[in-house]
Amino acid sequence: MGFLSWIIFGLIAGAIAKAIHPGKDPGGWIVTIIIGIVGAFVGGWLGSLLLGVSVDGFNFSSFLVAIAGAVLCLFIYRKVTASR
Repeated sequence: MGFLSWIIFGLIAGAIAKAIHPGKDPGGWIVTIIIGIVGAFVGGWLGSLLLGVSVDGFNFSSFLVAIAGAVLCLFIYRKVTASR
């Protein structure tokens, strides 16, 4: 899957991650969307590495790993910034 596809997945995954994991974000929506993009890459990498999920193109399994990665990254971001 191309770089642009993961950015689009990340934008959507960031918004869904915000809905799944509600709360006050230190950086607001912009940071949440950036975390969604990073999370999509992380989710795609972990999904292909650990689960053997083929992440290629716009399909349901790719979308799920992108959302899972975004939720994971958002959770870690909140834990790191809350300790300050």
